[in-house]
Amino acid sequence: MASLSDQGFLDLGNQRLEYRMIGPRPDAAPTLVLLHEGLGSVSMWADFPERLQQATGAGVFVYSRRGYGRSSPAVLPRRLDFMHVEARETLPRILTAIGFRRGLLVGHSDGASIAAIYAGSVQDRRIVGIVLMAPHFIVEDVTSASIREVRKAYDTTDLRARLARHHADPDATVHGWTDVWLDNDFRRWDLTEDLAYIRVPVLLIQGEDDQYGTVRQVEIAREECTCPVEVLMLPKVRHVPHREAPEATLNAIAGFVSARLTESEGAADLR
Repeated sequence: MASLSDQGFLDLGNQRLEYRMIGPRPDAAPTLVLLHEGLGSVSMWADFPERLQQATGAGVFVYSRRGYGRSSPAVLPRRLDFMHVEARETLPRILTAIGFRRGLLVGHSDGASIAAIYAGSVQDRRIVGIVLMAPHFIVEDVTSASIREVRKAYDTTDLRARLARHHADPDATVHGWTDVWLDNDFRRWDLTEDLAYIRVPVLLIQGEDDQYGTVRQVEIAREECTCPVEVLMLPKVRHVPHREAPEATLNAIAGFVSARLTESEGAADLR
């Protein structure tokens, strides 16, 4: 594609996805692709992309998935495999569209699950590692309970007004996301098989007080992954490590990114 602007839209067939690009472009430096949470968007990352770019020197690409931010509306109701579809069908097209050459996926919550699915499903030697912040690998009781609380807060508090600043259609965004997570069939959702096929190093960052997932999520990654898994547990942190413990989170990611890029450069020199 033509060189990426600092912000704009990617046109991918029937999807028009908003994006931001911070720092060097993919043809000039490694790229970190940020994958947002279940109610996230480009704008909801706040200044984290800039801080991540400064901490790593890599380019940082962030986009809003379909149904989020200013991107095209999603087709509702969402299917139970919506994260697998995003990882296996949409994300490869995005990487091609931006001219991705080498780098890492950095995902939060649903975005972390999507990154794990991609790494376990798509053979892509350009990806040298993945960072998973507060990932979901199975649906726990606390996951469903917290999502019910989000839905209740959206219907009864000023949460709708606050999310309207970030999403073109907050009703569709929130209802579409909570409806699929609270569907009884979603308890069957399980990423353990995907984890077993990941072949790149993983950094998993989890808050000890995460209201959406227990330490069981970390245990599953350690049990199922055959690749190296580094874990950072953050005390007194809930579901958003990059906002609640920004320095510790940035330092961990920067160190991991540097190690992975250096290692991949050395491997390329040997080929």
